[in-house]
Amino acid sequence: MRGMRLLGMASDGRKQPPWTPPQARPDAQLPRLKIYNSLTRSKEDFVPVDPTGKMVTWYACGPTVYEDAHLGHAKNYVSTDIIRRIIKDYFGFRVKFVMNTTDIDDKIILQGRQQYLLARFKQEHAAEDGSVSDSVLAEAKAAFRHYIGKNLPSLPSDTSPETFSEAVDKAYKEKAEPPPLADAATAQQGQGVTVADLLLRAHIGTARSAAEALQAPGTLPDFFAKTDDVLLPHLDTLHGAEMDSNNHQIYLELTRKFERRFFEDMNALNVLAPDQLTRVTEYVPQIVRFVEKIVANGFGYATPDSSVYFDIDSFEKAGHSYSRLEPWNKNDRALQADGEGSLFKGRSMKRSENHFALWKASKPGEPAWPSPWGHGRPGWHIECSAMASEVIGKTIDIHSGGVDLRFPHHDNELAQSEAYWSTPGCQVQWTNYFIHMGQLRIRGLKMSKSLKNYTTIRTVLSQKEWTARSLRICFLLMPWQDGIEVTDELMKAVVGWEGKLNNFFLKSLDLWKHSRPKTTRQELGIADQQLLSALDKAKADVDTALCDSFNTSAVMRILSDLVTESNSAEALSDQTVILLARWVTRIVTIFGLDPEGDLSNPDRIGWSGLDIPEPAKPYIYPASQLRDKVLTLACSGSVDHVAIAKLADGITIAASTPVVESSQPYDQVLQQFRTNVKALAAQQAPAKDLLALCDQLRDVHLWNLGIYLEDRNNPQPALVRPLDKLLVEARAERESAGAARAKAKLEQEAREAEAEKELRERAKVDPLLMFRTSDEYLEWDENGIPTVDAAGNVVSKNRRKKLVKEWEKQKKRHEEWLATQQAA
Repeated sequence: MRGMRLLGMASDGRKQPPWTPPQARPDAQLPRLKIYNSLTRSKEDFVPVDPTGKMVTWYACGPTVYEDAHLGHAKNYVSTDIIRRIIKDYFGFRVKFVMNTTDIDDKIILQGRQQYLLARFKQEHAAEDGSVSDSVLAEAKAAFRHYIGKNLPSLPSDTSPETFSEAVDKAYKEKAEPPPLADAATAQQGQGVTVADLLLRAHIGTARSAAEALQAPGTLPDFFAKTDDVLLPHLDTLHGAEMDSNNHQIYLELTRKFERRFFEDMNALNVLAPDQLTRVTEYVPQIVRFVEKIVANGFGYATPDSSVYFDIDSFEKAGHSYSRLEPWNKNDRALQADGEGSLFKGRSMKRSENHFALWKASKPGEPAWPSPWGHGRPGWHIECSAMASEVIGKTIDIHSGGVDLRFPHHDNELAQSEAYWSTPGCQVQWTNYFIHMGQLRIRGLKMSKSLKNYTTIRTVLSQKEWTARSLRICFLLMPWQDGIEVTDELMKAVVGWEGKLNNFFLKSLDLWKHSRPKTTRQELGIADQQLLSALDKAKADVDTALCDSFNTSAVMRILSDLVTESNSAEALSDQTVILLARWVTRIVTIFGLDPEGDLSNPDRIGWSGLDIPEPAKPYIYPASQLRDKVLTLACSGSVDHVAIAKLADGITIAASTPVVESSQPYDQVLQQFRTNVKALAAQQAPAKDLLALCDQLRDVHLWNLGIYLEDRNNPQPALVRPLDKLLVEARAERESAGAARAKAKLEQEAREAEAEKELRERAKVDPLLMFRTSDEYLEWDENGIPTVDAAGNVVSKNRRKKLVKEWEKQKKRHEEWLATQQAA
């Protein structure tokens, strides 16, 4: 049976189920695809469970939706999307992609409850005049004391807002402020900023903000903005247990908001939506039944406090293997405790420390659902096992998530699911291929909300430093299973790769618009034949790379090298370049680099963003054409000013093109350029003035509108294109280099002027006196040249020769100075 295996024996005599590769039906047509499988920590042939080899089932661990997604999430879900697209659009599988959102867990309970209590507190203490009342101040002071007592224990117990800064400086010294940033390599070796350092600084920053507000309250909104983070845990401590456990809406309002914002972020990153979305709170009855069966199978037990735990010992005695993904972390108590959740610590009645919760009895103030064991809520790990089993079945082809989920989350999922589906003597292999995405790291540290070392996706995209495409390129350039350290070198590589493809697509599109009649392959020249051969090789190499566990970094190099070869070839036919551009377009579209990509259109070239804005076209193209003609006439030797004036008068805008608000800046540039051209023509201006005007249009007016005119060899017209980061950075580098040269020139001129001034001052000194003012000598001859040094030694012959030369130079300078004085 597919997805089933018989028990084997390990070398220690214990029953050990190895990973069993699925078997394809003989007539199934499968690619030579290998996937790096976390279960075996090696690359395995990919064989889906579907007997026909067409359908692939995939379950992805989705986000815990209580805050906005950050760049670490972008790394995970964009990398997942890239692999999904390759499987679907390159290898041709039909993919059923299921993702969950965790909409109830310890973090959500805390966040939802705290936000509810804070909102209630603010409403109860609202003031019409916006002032901070004594009762609010008193509560905030209590919250401040509670916060520093819990998170900054080295501070004196009587630390007040007024003494906070001084107390922090004494208690934490250099840890209170970040040291100079270590480089990535140092940080990754554990010698840079640590997690403990970041947590400490986050706590100090929160407390400092509250201390400042308590000393100078200001308006109520400003006060709360600075004290919210200390009020949240304080109010929860006071009133959290009072919350109605049946009022799930408190938490759902929070999770629905951030689930919506998460998928908005994913859409902005061009990440495909899941085929099916599961939410924990919508599957609680199924989760209860799932836990019941695990208990019935002998692998779970209830405790007197109405919790249910997974019995790892019974599981292993039955021949199963636990912690298959990260066996080295099997006994890591810190990871196990983190997997149980922050609200579940310190009150366990489980039989062994390594057992984990399937169902958690709810404490007062926590949401609860009915179950055979009492009111409670699902454990973290059980949710995915139950939901994936419900919507996919007993065996999943691919299960994915971040690398940090391998243990304990996915190892516990595996154990639970095999405990649920297996029968005596025959075990189910619940997931055949686990794939885990590497983390995005900052100075060697995982990006984390608790460490406050993260930047949200929407913040990054709004600041324009990164685009959805450049982020995806960044992730494509690195192996998906590896961590990424974002460095200046990596950012330069991203900008360079994207800029190279932009240039290639722009020029290919221009060729396509003006392409000549087709020729047959036999009629093509040597350069065409060589490039077509390179294209054939690139296709084979890309296939090899993608079959090698989706090696996109190799594909990115192949595409870059192919474009470089095309750019360096001479006398290529338009058709060869267009053929090459269409294939490159297909690959980048498969990678998700074009939100407007259409794989059903084989003739498409390039990606979105290569064209100037629509409102600009009726004005910028005429301006560019006028500039081309003015340049030609200005460079013709004898400038025909009459012809230039006629050209400016001949520029017209189609009557059907009204000047709307969005087109006004472009219309103004066109009209101003026409006016300036006509004025120079009327003045019979020299060619250099006309050329300067054309440069001004390109380098100032259009540049400021995000448009660039790329001049090409005559008779080709300038290529009208939008600015991209490569152009902007290249110009910035030129300007920086120019500024550096100008600065160096000014500094050199200043040095020379200072030296000249010094020489002039020195020329005033009479050579008879030049050595007599020095402490180095005791005696001199009649010309003032030293004969005995300060130690009483006679000056040597060699030393005297040098002194005489200096004296003679000074004598000449002094005589020249005297002459200038007499002339004056």
